[in-house]
Amino acid sequence: MTDQSKDRVYIFDTTLRDGEQSPGATMTHDEKLEIAELLEDMGVDIIEAGFPIASEGDFKAVKDIAERSKETVICGLARAQLPDIDRCWEAVKHAPRPRIHTFIGTSPLHRAIPNLTMDEMADRIHETVTHARNLCDNVQWSPMDATRTEWDYLCRVVEIAIKAGATTINIPDTVGYTAPRESASLIKRLIETVPGADEVIFATHCHNDLGMATANALAAVEGGARQIECTINGLGERAGNTALEEVVMALKTRGDIMPFYTEIDTRKIMHISRRVSTVSGFPVQFNKAIVGKNAFAHESGIHQDGMLKNAETFEIMRPEDVGIAGTSLPLGKHSGRAALRAKLKDLGVDVGDNQLKDIFVRFKDLADRKKEVFDDDILALVTAHMADEQENHLEIVSLKVICGTAGQAEAVLEMEVGGAEMSADEFGDGPVDATFKAVRKLYPNKARLQLYQVNAVTEGTDAQATVSVRLEEDGKIATGQSADTDTVVASARAYVNALNRLHVRRGKTGGDVKEISYKDVS
Repeated sequence: MTDQSKDRVYIFDTTLRDGEQSPGATMTHDEKLEIAELLEDMGVDIIEAGFPIASEGDFKAVKDIAERSKETVICGLARAQLPDIDRCWEAVKHAPRPRIHTFIGTSPLHRAIPNLTMDEMADRIHETVTHARNLCDNVQWSPMDATRTEWDYLCRVVEIAIKAGATTINIPDTVGYTAPRESASLIKRLIETVPGADEVIFATHCHNDLGMATANALAAVEGGARQIECTINGLGERAGNTALEEVVMALKTRGDIMPFYTEIDTRKIMHISRRVSTVSGFPVQFNKAIVGKNAFAHESGIHQDGMLKNAETFEIMRPEDVGIAGTSLPLGKHSGRAALRAKLKDLGVDVGDNQLKDIFVRFKDLADRKKEVFDDDILALVTAHMADEQENHLEIVSLKVICGTAGQAEAVLEMEVGGAEMSADEFGDGPVDATFKAVRKLYPNKARLQLYQVNAVTEGTDAQATVSVRLEEDGKIATGQSADTDTVVASARAYVNALNRLHVRRGKTGGDVKEISYKDVS
């Protein structure tokens, strides 16, 4: 290796091979070609495009990816069998830079499967790696389950593979069993012990069964490995693999303790992460490092206040570096006034301190009932505040509604009318009808309902409902609007808001009136 290559960490992506082996993650031919193109565009050094002998579809996908590639090394996987290796070569040989990756399980557990002695397996490795090298000058060899293989035997077979012509030696932690200290030590000892080890590149392939794949991969680099096998989103067998986005950003962010570099264009990470999630059908967990929905989101009031003053207080990298437009400050029950004011400003709403205080109280009440408060929820709260900001003749104190399949709905309403607290108990054809009748009983009026409209502000069963009411009285039109996670409560408030506006226009407290026309809404 050249001096420069000693500091370069090559990224070997196996999303299309190991990633696709995740149960249920099968991709179509066109999807594989699309992902391969995105990986190459991002700057991945080696793409393991598939397992050519596994099926005709896999063979064709690897072949088409190889033919379309420009500079990226295109690799195919092959067992330690001559037909596998021949089939792999047929698939990758048209790539500008082809690679054959052949492997065999070397641990006692894996040697027992084909029932091979240590010597018989050693002979198999020599034969198959030699055959692969005669076809292709770029050969990678892997002793599957290397971390559970006897030390002396592992050194022996690695030496055999190097002498047979392998240019990359990959040391897989196939079952995610090792720990970072062991991972680093294993690579370091192999490089120091095996003859010819300094002439090849050592690679690491870590699974995440104990949640240490990324840590083990980075430790292996510290030990001397210069190729990391990984997948987008950590997709892969069982608990998955080392996640490409994690190791790349760790290398970029912690150059102070890991003075190695990669040429991945990190600004494209988020796009390919989301695309792989879509085509594989595997959603990315919200708290997934780098690419999770919450990776650059801050809900806590303390965190939000710090972020608004200096983003570096709670973020070690810029969201723009991975292709995200910016930091997200989702509002929830832990958010503070500073975050709410910032959100309102982003939404183009300028409020004074007293207005903010009232809106914040409403926001906290809503946040206690919703998992997440969206922008539209905030705007609905502002609208409700503005509707209630005027001095109101009518104020709802409490509302209880009983409804269902057994009989008419019942509304028990307490309301202040001109400062006097009153109560009413009314029945109706549905909870809204009963509620509106209770309002009219406490505040008789001849207003006619022209419009009653309900819209969900956001998605989900906990979404706020925005209710709009339009009333007409003696040619005067008044509208009322309110939002709440309880549609009946929002309806009552919207109806009362409209009546308050009519009251202001009427310029009197009201009195006995004749029965009004009312369109039933249940």
